[in-house]
Amino acid sequence: MICARFTAYLALSLCLACGSTAGSSQLELEVAFPNLSFVRPVDLQHPGDGSNRLFVVEQRGIIWVFENQTGVTVKKKFLDIQDRVDDSGNEMGLLGLAFHPDFETNGLFFVDYTAGNPRHTVVSRFQVSTTNPDSADKNSELILLTVNQPYSNHNGGQIAFGPDGYLYISLGDGGLAGDPQNNGQNRATLLGSLLRIDVNTTSGNLNYGIPADNPFVGNTNGWREEIFAYGLRNMWRFSFDPETGWLWGADVGQDAWEEIDLIRKGKNYGWRIMEGLHCFNPPSNCDTTGLEMPIWEYSHSQGQSITGGFVYRGPSVPELTGKYVYADFVNGRIWALTYDGTSASNQLLMDTNLNIASFGVDAQNELYICAFDGKIYRFKPTVTGLRDPGKTPQPTTYSLGVNYPNPFNPETRIPFFLAMPSSVRLEVFDGQGKLIRTIPAGSLNAGNHQVSWDGTDNRGEAVGSGIYLYRLVGEGFVSQVRKMVLVR
Repeated sequence: MICARFTAYLALSLCLACGSTAGSSQLELEVAFPNLSFVRPVDLQHPGDGSNRLFVVEQRGIIWVFENQTGVTVKKKFLDIQDRVDDSGNEMGLLGLAFHPDFETNGLFFVDYTAGNPRHTVVSRFQVSTTNPDSADKNSELILLTVNQPYSNHNGGQIAFGPDGYLYISLGDGGLAGDPQNNGQNRATLLGSLLRIDVNTTSGNLNYGIPADNPFVGNTNGWREEIFAYGLRNMWRFSFDPETGWLWGADVGQDAWEEIDLIRKGKNYGWRIMEGLHCFNPPSNCDTTGLEMPIWEYSHSQGQSITGGFVYRGPSVPELTGKYVYADFVNGRIWALTYDGTSASNQLLMDTNLNIASFGVDAQNELYICAFDGKIYRFKPTVTGLRDPGKTPQPTTYSLGVNYPNPFNPETRIPFFLAMPSSVRLEVFDGQGKLIRTIPAGSLNAGNHQVSWDGTDNRGEAVGSGIYLYRLVGEGFVSQVRKMVLVR
Protein backbone atom coordinates (compact mmCIF):
# COMPACT_ATOMS: atom_id res chain seq x y z
CA MET A 1 0.00 0.00 0.00
CA ILE A 2 2.65 2.50 0.99
CA CYS A 3 3.60 4.33 -2.19
CA ALA A 4 6.72 6.30 -3.03
CA ARG A 5 4.87 9.59 -3.19
CA PHE A 6 5.76 11.70 -0.16
CA THR A 7 4.17 15.16 -0.12
CA ALA A 8 4.52 17.92 2.44
CA TYR A 9 1.72 18.91 4.75
CA LEU A 10 -0.35 21.89 3.66
CA ALA A 11 -2.61 23.90 5.95
CA LEU A 12 -6.00 22.31 6.46
CA SER A 13 -9.31 24.05 6.65
CA LEU A 14 -11.46 21.43 5.10
CA CYS A 15 -15.21 21.41 4.58
CA LEU A 16 -17.61 18.55 4.80
CA ALA A 17 -18.89 17.46 1.39
CA CYS A 18 -22.26 18.70 0.20
CA GLY A 19 -25.06 16.28 0.91
CA SER A 20 -23.37 14.90 4.01
CA THR A 21 -25.52 13.74 6.87
CA ALA A 22 -23.50 16.13 9.04
CA GLY A 23 -25.22 19.06 7.35
CA SER A 24 -23.42 22.29 6.60
CA SER A 25 -21.03 22.19 9.54
CA GLN A 26 -17.29 22.03 8.97
CA LEU A 27 -14.94 19.28 9.97
CA GLU A 28 -11.31 20.19 10.44
CA LEU A 29 -8.16 18.34 11.29
CA GLU A 30 -5.73 19.44 13.95
CA VAL A 31 -2.27 18.23 14.84
CA ALA A 32 -2.90 16.10 17.89
CA PHE A 33 0.60 16.42 19.38
CA PRO A 34 2.23 19.58 17.98
CA ASN A 35 5.55 19.01 19.74
CA LEU A 36 6.12 15.49 18.38
CA SER A 37 7.17 14.28 14.94
CA PHE A 38 7.78 10.82 13.52
CA VAL A 39 9.44 9.20 10.50
CA ARG A 40 6.94 7.37 8.26
CA PRO A 41 4.44 6.48 11.03
CA VAL A 42 2.38 3.46 9.98
CA ASP A 43 0.48 2.48 13.13
CA LEU A 44 -0.87 3.96 16.37
CA GLN A 45 -2.02 1.83 19.29
CA HIS A 46 -2.93 2.15 22.95
CA PRO A 47 -2.04 -0.61 25.42
CA GLY A 48 -5.41 -0.90 27.17
CA ASP A 49 -3.80 -0.71 30.60
CA GLY A 50 -5.26 2.58 31.85
CA SER A 51 -1.91 4.34 31.56
CA ASN A 52 -3.08 7.02 29.08
CA ARG A 53 -0.15 6.23 26.78
CA LEU A 54 0.00 5.99 23.01
CA PHE A 55 2.46 4.04 20.88
CA VAL A 56 3.44 5.04 17.34
CA VAL A 57 5.14 2.60 14.97
CA GLU A 58 7.72 3.88 12.50
CA GLN A 59 8.22 1.83 9.36
CA ARG A 60 11.99 1.80 9.77
CA GLY A 61 11.69 -0.35 12.93
CA ILE A 62 11.11 1.92 15.94
CA ILE A 63 8.14 2.13 18.32
CA TRP A 64 7.74 5.31 20.35
CA VAL A 65 5.66 5.80 23.52
CA PHE A 66 4.33 9.05 24.96
CA GLU A 67 1.58 10.43 27.17
CA ASN A 68 -1.74 11.05 25.42
CA GLN A 69 -1.71 14.78 26.14
CA THR A 70 -1.90 17.53 23.55
CA GLY A 71 1.07 19.42 24.95
CA VAL A 72 3.34 16.41 25.45
CA THR A 73 6.95 17.25 24.58
CA VAL A 74 8.71 13.94 25.25
CA LYS A 75 8.51 10.66 23.37
CA LYS A 76 10.46 7.64 24.54
CA LYS A 77 11.90 4.84 22.45
CA PHE A 78 9.91 1.78 23.45
CA LEU A 79 11.48 -0.67 20.99
CA ASP A 80 14.18 -0.35 18.33
CA ILE A 81 14.60 -3.36 16.04
CA GLN A 82 16.04 -1.59 13.03
CA ASP A 83 18.78 -4.23 13.00
CA ARG A 84 16.14 -6.91 12.28
CA VAL A 85 13.78 -4.98 10.01
CA ASP A 86 14.23 -4.73 6.24
CA ASP A 87 12.46 -1.59 5.02
CA SER A 88 14.25 -1.38 1.68
CA GLY A 89 10.95 -1.53 -0.21
CA ASN A 90 8.18 1.06 0.02
CA GLU A 91 5.81 -1.52 1.51
CA MET A 92 8.34 -3.26 3.73
CA GLY A 93 9.35 -2.56 7.31
CA LEU A 94 7.84 -2.67 10.77
CA LEU A 95 4.15 -2.60 9.88
CA GLY A 96 2.02 -3.65 12.85
CA LEU A 97 1.73 -3.66 16.64
CA ALA A 98 -0.79 -5.34 18.93
CA PHE A 99 -0.92 -5.44 22.72
CA HIS A 100 -2.04 -8.62 24.42
CA PRO A 101 -5.52 -8.23 25.93
CA ASP A 102 -3.90 -8.89 29.33
CA PHE A 103 -0.94 -6.61 28.68
CA GLU A 104 -1.51 -4.79 31.97
CA THR A 105 -0.61 -7.97 33.86
CA ASN A 106 1.61 -9.97 31.49
CA GLY A 107 3.44 -7.19 29.59
CA LEU A 108 3.27 -9.04 26.26
CA PHE A 109 2.94 -7.40 22.86
CA PHE A 110 3.27 -8.51 19.25
CA VAL A 111 4.75 -7.03 16.08
CA ASP A 112 4.71 -7.73 12.34
CA TYR A 113 7.73 -6.81 10.22
CA THR A 114 9.62 -7.81 7.08
CA ALA A 115 13.13 -9.21 7.26
CA GLY A 116 15.68 -10.20 4.62
CA ASN A 117 17.93 -13.04 3.43
CA PRO A 118 15.57 -14.27 2.03
CA ARG A 119 12.71 -11.76 2.24
CA HIS A 120 10.00 -12.85 4.70
CA THR A 121 7.35 -11.60 7.12
CA VAL A 122 7.91 -12.12 10.83
CA VAL A 123 5.20 -12.13 13.49
CA SER A 124 6.78 -12.19 16.92
CA ARG A 125 6.16 -11.56 20.60
CA PHE A 126 8.08 -9.27 22.94
CA GLN A 127 7.99 -8.59 26.68
CA VAL A 128 8.00 -5.18 28.31
CA SER A 129 10.92 -4.44 30.63
CA THR A 130 10.40 -5.50 34.23
CA THR A 131 11.96 -2.25 35.48
CA ASN A 132 10.72 0.35 32.96
CA PRO A 133 7.15 0.27 31.58
CA ASP A 134 8.19 2.63 28.78
CA SER A 135 10.81 0.24 27.42
CA ALA A 136 10.60 -3.22 25.89
CA ASP A 137 13.09 -6.02 26.40
CA LYS A 138 14.64 -6.25 22.94
CA ASN A 139 16.11 -9.66 23.76
CA SER A 140 12.76 -11.19 24.69
CA GLU A 141 11.64 -11.80 21.09
CA LEU A 142 9.83 -15.07 20.43
CA ILE A 143 9.12 -15.61 16.74
CA LEU A 144 5.66 -17.08 16.27
CA LEU A 145 5.37 -17.19 12.52
CA THR A 146 7.42 -16.51 9.39
CA VAL A 147 6.09 -16.35 5.84
CA ASN A 148 8.29 -16.12 2.76
CA GLN A 149 7.61 -13.07 0.58
CA PRO A 150 8.32 -13.61 -3.14
CA TYR A 151 8.27 -9.85 -3.90
CA SER A 152 8.79 -6.64 -1.96
CA ASN A 153 5.21 -5.37 -2.07
CA HIS A 154 1.84 -6.56 -0.75
CA ASN A 155 3.03 -7.58 2.70
CA GLY A 156 -0.19 -6.75 4.56
CA GLY A 157 1.30 -6.20 7.98
CA GLN A 158 -1.47 -5.40 10.41
CA ILE A 159 -2.07 -7.51 13.48
CA ALA A 160 -4.90 -7.03 15.98
CA PHE A 161 -6.64 -8.96 18.71
CA GLY A 162 -10.29 -9.61 18.07
CA PRO A 163 -13.07 -9.58 20.67
CA ASP A 164 -12.59 -13.37 20.83
CA GLY A 165 -9.06 -12.91 22.20
CA TYR A 166 -7.37 -14.37 19.12
CA LEU A 167 -4.68 -12.62 17.10
CA TYR A 168 -5.63 -11.69 13.51
CA ILE A 169 -2.86 -11.23 10.93
CA SER A 170 -3.20 -9.65 7.49
CA LEU A 171 -1.00 -10.99 4.70
CA GLY A 172 -1.02 -9.68 1.13
CA ASP A 173 -0.81 -11.89 -1.95
CA GLY A 174 2.99 -11.79 -2.06
CA GLY A 175 3.31 -8.97 -4.51
CA LEU A 176 3.94 -8.01 -8.09
CA ALA A 177 1.07 -7.04 -10.37
CA GLY A 178 -1.85 -9.36 -10.95
CA ASP A 179 -0.89 -11.97 -8.32
CA PRO A 180 1.24 -14.05 -10.74
CA GLN A 181 1.39 -16.98 -8.30
CA ASN A 182 -2.40 -16.89 -7.71
CA ASN A 183 -1.82 -16.86 -3.96
CA GLY A 184 -5.14 -15.15 -3.27
CA GLN A 185 -7.03 -18.27 -4.35
CA ASN A 186 -4.54 -20.82 -2.99
CA ARG A 187 -5.43 -21.90 0.53
CA ALA A 188 -2.28 -24.02 0.70
CA THR A 189 -0.36 -20.77 1.28
CA LEU A 190 -0.87 -18.16 3.99
CA LEU A 191 -0.44 -15.33 1.48
CA GLY A 192 -3.51 -13.42 0.35
CA SER A 193 -5.33 -14.20 3.58
CA LEU A 194 -6.41 -13.02 7.00
CA LEU A 195 -5.09 -15.41 9.63
CA ARG A 196 -6.39 -16.12 13.12
CA ILE A 197 -4.20 -17.78 15.76
CA ASP A 198 -4.24 -18.40 19.51
CA VAL A 199 -1.16 -16.87 21.13
CA ASN A 200 -1.97 -18.37 24.54
CA THR A 201 -1.38 -21.98 23.47
CA THR A 202 0.92 -24.00 21.23
CA SER A 203 0.19 -26.77 18.77
CA GLY A 204 2.81 -29.37 17.81
CA ASN A 205 5.96 -27.56 16.70
CA LEU A 206 4.13 -24.24 16.33
CA ASN A 207 4.63 -21.39 18.80
CA TYR A 208 0.89 -20.72 18.67
CA GLY A 209 -2.38 -22.63 18.64
CA ILE A 210 -5.05 -22.83 15.97
CA PRO A 211 -8.58 -22.00 17.18
CA ALA A 212 -10.82 -25.05 16.94
CA ASP A 213 -13.48 -23.09 15.06
CA ASN A 214 -11.18 -21.75 12.33
CA PRO A 215 -12.97 -22.52 9.06
CA PHE A 216 -10.46 -24.98 7.60
CA VAL A 217 -9.48 -26.91 10.71
CA GLY A 218 -9.27 -30.62 9.94
CA ASN A 219 -9.43 -30.24 6.16
CA THR A 220 -7.84 -32.97 4.01
CA ASN A 221 -6.93 -30.69 1.09
CA GLY A 222 -3.65 -29.34 2.44
CA TRP A 223 -5.18 -25.94 3.21
CA ARG A 224 -3.59 -23.90 5.99
CA GLU A 225 -5.68 -24.10 9.12
CA GLU A 226 -4.58 -20.62 10.26
CA ILE A 227 -6.67 -19.02 7.47
CA PHE A 228 -9.76 -17.13 8.63
CA ALA A 229 -10.64 -15.56 5.24
CA TYR A 230 -8.89 -15.43 1.86
CA GLY A 231 -8.98 -13.99 -1.65
CA LEU A 232 -7.40 -10.72 -0.49
CA ARG A 233 -4.92 -8.72 -2.54
CA ASN A 234 -3.37 -6.53 0.14
CA MET A 235 -5.72 -5.67 2.99
CA TRP A 236 -4.11 -2.49 4.27
CA ARG A 237 -5.69 -2.11 7.67
CA PHE A 238 -8.62 -3.87 9.24
CA SER A 239 -10.52 -3.07 12.42
CA PHE A 240 -13.22 -4.40 14.70
CA ASP A 241 -16.22 -2.24 15.57
CA PRO A 242 -16.55 -2.62 19.36
CA GLU A 243 -20.32 -2.15 19.26
CA THR A 244 -21.39 -4.39 16.35
CA GLY A 245 -18.42 -6.76 16.37
CA TRP A 246 -18.12 -6.38 12.59
CA LEU A 247 -14.65 -6.83 11.09
CA TRP A 248 -13.95 -4.14 8.49
CA GLY A 249 -11.20 -4.57 5.90
CA ALA A 250 -9.83 -2.27 3.20
CA ASP A 251 -8.30 -4.15 0.27
CA VAL A 252 -5.96 -2.24 -2.04
CA GLY A 253 -6.86 -2.64 -5.72
CA GLN A 254 -4.76 -3.36 -8.79
CA ASP A 255 -5.17 -0.56 -11.31
CA ALA A 256 -8.86 0.34 -11.30
CA TRP A 257 -10.82 -0.28 -8.06
CA GLU A 258 -10.33 -0.02 -4.30
CA GLU A 259 -12.70 -1.92 -2.01
CA ILE A 260 -14.13 -2.18 1.50
CA ASP A 261 -15.18 -5.58 2.83
CA LEU A 262 -16.90 -6.95 5.88
CA ILE A 263 -14.66 -9.90 6.68
CA ARG A 264 -16.46 -13.09 7.70
CA LYS A 265 -15.13 -16.48 8.65
CA GLY A 266 -14.27 -18.78 5.76
CA LYS A 267 -15.27 -16.35 3.01
CA ASN A 268 -13.48 -15.87 -0.31
CA TYR A 269 -13.10 -12.18 -1.21
CA GLY A 270 -12.40 -12.83 -4.85
CA TRP A 271 -8.86 -11.74 -5.70
CA ARG A 272 -7.56 -12.39 -8.38
CA ILE A 273 -10.86 -13.37 -9.99
CA MET A 274 -12.32 -10.00 -9.03
CA GLU A 275 -11.07 -6.49 -8.43
CA GLY A 276 -13.80 -4.86 -6.40
CA LEU A 277 -17.09 -5.72 -8.08
CA HIS A 278 -15.40 -6.24 -11.47
CA CYS A 279 -14.00 -9.30 -13.18
CA PHE A 280 -10.22 -9.19 -13.33
CA ASN A 281 -8.49 -12.37 -14.49
CA PRO A 282 -9.47 -13.35 -17.07
CA PRO A 283 -12.46 -11.06 -17.61
CA SER A 284 -13.85 -13.37 -20.28
CA ASN A 285 -14.06 -16.32 -17.85
CA CYS A 286 -15.24 -14.88 -14.56
CA ASP A 287 -16.98 -17.33 -12.24
CA THR A 288 -18.19 -15.47 -9.15
CA THR A 289 -19.77 -18.51 -7.52
CA GLY A 290 -19.11 -18.49 -3.78
CA LEU A 291 -17.35 -15.14 -3.75
CA GLU A 292 -18.03 -12.50 -1.10
CA MET A 293 -18.49 -9.11 -2.72
CA PRO A 294 -17.34 -5.80 -1.21
CA ILE A 295 -19.87 -3.52 0.44
CA TRP A 296 -18.23 -0.51 -1.21
CA GLU A 297 -15.74 0.31 -3.94
CA TYR A 298 -14.31 3.42 -5.54
CA SER A 299 -12.51 3.89 -8.81
CA HIS A 300 -9.02 5.23 -9.44
CA SER A 301 -10.56 8.47 -10.60
CA GLN A 302 -11.24 9.10 -6.87
CA GLY A 303 -8.14 7.56 -5.33
CA GLN A 304 -5.48 4.93 -5.93
CA SER A 305 -4.58 3.23 -2.64
CA ILE A 306 -7.11 2.74 0.15
CA THR A 307 -6.12 3.12 3.81
CA GLY A 308 -8.55 1.32 6.09
CA GLY A 309 -9.78 3.02 9.23
CA PHE A 310 -12.30 2.54 12.02
CA VAL A 311 -15.97 2.86 12.76
CA TYR A 312 -16.01 6.09 14.74
CA ARG A 313 -16.97 5.58 18.39
CA GLY A 314 -15.20 8.55 19.93
CA PRO A 315 -16.77 11.38 21.94
CA SER A 316 -15.58 14.47 20.06
CA VAL A 317 -17.38 14.27 16.70
CA PRO A 318 -20.81 12.72 17.35
CA GLU A 319 -21.99 13.27 13.76
CA LEU A 320 -19.51 10.57 12.71
CA THR A 321 -20.67 8.01 15.26
CA GLY A 322 -21.28 4.63 13.64
CA LYS A 323 -19.63 5.60 10.35
CA TYR A 324 -16.58 3.84 8.94
CA VAL A 325 -13.89 6.51 8.45
CA TYR A 326 -11.20 5.69 5.90
CA ALA A 327 -8.84 7.44 3.46
CA ASP A 328 -6.77 7.17 0.30
CA PHE A 329 -3.00 7.28 0.68
CA VAL A 330 -2.27 8.79 -2.72
CA ASN A 331 -4.68 11.74 -2.85
CA GLY A 332 -5.37 12.28 0.86
CA ARG A 333 -9.15 12.14 0.71
CA ILE A 334 -11.01 11.07 3.84
CA TRP A 335 -14.48 9.52 3.62
CA ALA A 336 -17.15 8.18 5.99
CA LEU A 337 -19.15 5.11 4.97
CA THR A 338 -22.54 4.35 6.50
CA TYR A 339 -23.66 0.71 6.32
CA ASP A 340 -26.72 -0.89 7.92
CA GLY A 341 -26.03 -4.47 6.94
CA THR A 342 -27.84 -4.15 3.64
CA SER A 343 -27.12 -0.84 1.94
CA ALA A 344 -24.20 1.59 2.05
CA SER A 345 -23.80 5.32 1.48
CA ASN A 346 -20.57 7.28 1.34
CA GLN A 347 -19.64 10.88 2.07
CA LEU A 348 -16.46 12.79 1.37
CA LEU A 349 -15.31 14.40 4.61
CA MET A 350 -12.09 16.08 3.52
CA ASP A 351 -9.79 16.49 0.56
CA THR A 352 -6.33 16.85 2.08
CA ASN A 353 -2.74 16.90 0.83
CA LEU A 354 -1.65 14.24 3.31
CA ASN A 355 -0.27 10.77 2.61
CA ILE A 356 -2.42 8.97 5.19
CA ALA A 357 -0.76 5.68 6.06
CA SER A 358 -2.94 4.52 8.93
CA PHE A 359 -5.55 5.29 11.56
CA GLY A 360 -5.60 4.48 15.26
CA VAL A 361 -7.75 4.94 18.33
CA ASP A 362 -6.98 5.70 21.96
CA ALA A 363 -8.54 4.25 25.10
CA GLN A 364 -11.57 6.55 24.68
CA ASN A 365 -12.02 5.44 21.03
CA GLU A 366 -10.97 8.85 19.75
CA LEU A 367 -9.66 8.56 16.20
CA TYR A 368 -6.14 9.52 15.09
CA ILE A 369 -4.52 9.75 11.66
CA CYS A 370 -0.90 8.81 10.89
CA ALA A 371 0.49 10.87 8.00
CA PHE A 372 3.81 10.69 6.22
CA ASP A 373 4.57 14.33 6.93
CA GLY A 374 5.50 12.92 10.35
CA LYS A 375 2.50 14.26 12.26
CA ILE A 376 -0.43 12.61 14.02
CA TYR A 377 -3.80 14.27 13.34
CA ARG A 378 -7.31 14.08 14.75
CA PHE A 379 -10.63 15.75 14.06
CA LYS A 380 -11.25 18.99 15.90
CA PRO A 381 -14.09 18.44 18.38
CA THR A 382 -17.51 19.55 17.19
CA VAL A 383 -18.89 18.98 20.67
CA THR A 384 -17.90 22.21 22.38
CA GLY A 385 -16.47 22.42 25.85
CA LEU A 386 -15.31 18.81 26.06
CA ARG A 387 -11.61 19.39 25.59
CA ASP A 388 -10.32 21.84 28.18
CA PRO A 389 -6.85 23.09 27.13
CA GLY A 390 -6.28 24.52 30.57
CA LYS A 391 -6.49 21.16 32.30
CA THR A 392 -4.72 17.94 31.42
CA PRO A 393 -6.23 14.50 32.05
CA GLN A 394 -4.24 12.67 34.69
CA PRO A 395 -5.35 9.04 34.88
CA THR A 396 -3.13 8.42 37.90
CA THR A 397 -5.37 10.84 39.81
CA TYR A 398 -8.75 9.36 38.90
CA SER A 399 -10.55 6.66 36.98
CA LEU A 400 -13.98 7.33 35.47
CA GLY A 401 -16.12 4.23 35.00
CA VAL A 402 -18.90 3.32 32.59
CA ASN A 403 -22.39 4.16 33.79
CA TYR A 404 -24.84 1.39 34.60
CA PRO A 405 -27.40 0.51 33.56
CA ASN A 406 -26.81 1.73 30.01
CA PRO A 407 -29.18 2.37 28.24
CA PHE A 408 -31.19 3.54 31.24
CA ASN A 409 -34.52 4.91 32.41
CA PRO A 410 -35.09 6.70 34.68
CA GLU A 411 -31.73 6.71 36.51
CA THR A 412 -28.15 5.60 35.99
CA ARG A 413 -25.15 5.34 38.31
CA ILE A 414 -21.69 6.55 37.37
CA PRO A 415 -18.72 5.08 39.28
CA PHE A 416 -15.31 6.69 39.64
CA PHE A 417 -12.12 6.26 41.62
CA LEU A 418 -9.90 8.93 43.22
CA ALA A 419 -6.27 8.21 44.03
CA MET A 420 -6.12 11.26 46.29
CA PRO A 421 -8.64 13.52 48.04
CA SER A 422 -10.32 16.02 45.73
CA SER A 423 -13.38 18.16 45.33
CA VAL A 424 -15.13 16.84 42.23
CA ARG A 425 -18.23 17.32 40.12
CA LEU A 426 -19.85 15.43 37.28
CA GLU A 427 -20.84 17.34 34.14
CA VAL A 428 -23.46 16.06 31.71
CA PHE A 429 -23.70 17.37 28.12
CA ASP A 430 -26.25 16.84 25.40
CA GLY A 431 -25.29 15.55 21.96
CA GLN A 432 -24.45 19.08 20.78
CA GLY A 433 -22.01 19.67 23.60
CA LYS A 434 -24.25 21.94 25.68
CA LEU A 435 -23.77 21.58 29.43
CA ILE A 436 -27.18 20.59 30.81
CA ARG A 437 -26.47 19.28 34.30
CA THR A 438 -23.78 19.73 36.93
CA ILE A 439 -23.80 17.26 39.81
CA PRO A 440 -21.54 18.31 42.69
CA ALA A 441 -20.04 15.34 44.51
CA GLY A 442 -18.29 17.47 47.12
CA SER A 443 -14.91 16.98 48.74
CA LEU A 444 -14.15 13.27 48.74
CA ASN A 445 -11.41 11.10 50.15
CA ALA A 446 -9.38 8.71 48.02
CA GLY A 447 -11.27 5.58 47.04
CA ASN A 448 -14.24 4.37 45.03
CA HIS A 449 -17.30 6.60 44.68
CA GLN A 450 -20.36 6.98 42.48
CA VAL A 451 -22.96 9.57 41.57
CA SER A 452 -26.40 9.13 40.05
CA TRP A 453 -28.16 11.01 37.28
CA ASP A 454 -31.93 10.95 37.05
CA GLY A 455 -32.24 12.31 33.53
CA THR A 456 -33.05 15.89 34.52
CA ASP A 457 -31.31 19.15 33.67
CA ASN A 458 -30.18 21.92 36.02
CA ARG A 459 -33.76 23.23 36.15
CA GLY A 460 -35.06 19.89 37.30
CA GLU A 461 -36.85 19.23 34.03
CA ALA A 462 -36.71 15.80 32.40
CA VAL A 463 -34.64 15.61 29.21
CA GLY A 464 -35.57 13.51 26.20
CA SER A 465 -34.24 10.22 24.91
CA GLY A 466 -30.86 10.33 23.27
CA ILE A 467 -27.10 10.09 23.67
CA TYR A 468 -25.58 12.13 26.48
CA LEU A 469 -21.95 12.72 27.39
CA TYR A 470 -20.38 12.98 30.82
CA ARG A 471 -17.04 13.78 32.37
CA LEU A 472 -15.52 14.14 35.82
CA VAL A 473 -13.92 17.44 36.82
CA GLY A 474 -11.68 17.71 39.85
CA GLU A 475 -8.86 19.71 41.32
CA GLY A 476 -6.33 19.99 38.50
CA PHE A 477 -7.85 17.45 36.12
CA VAL A 478 -10.61 16.90 33.61
CA SER A 479 -11.44 13.29 32.79
CA GLN A 480 -12.05 11.68 29.44
CA VAL A 481 -15.60 11.89 28.08
CA ARG A 482 -17.91 8.88 28.13
CA LYS A 483 -21.28 8.27 26.48
CA MET A 484 -24.57 7.09 27.93
CA VAL A 485 -27.99 6.47 26.39
CA LEU A 486 -31.29 7.56 27.90
CA VAL A 487 -34.39 5.77 26.61
CA ARG A 488 -37.73 7.23 27.69
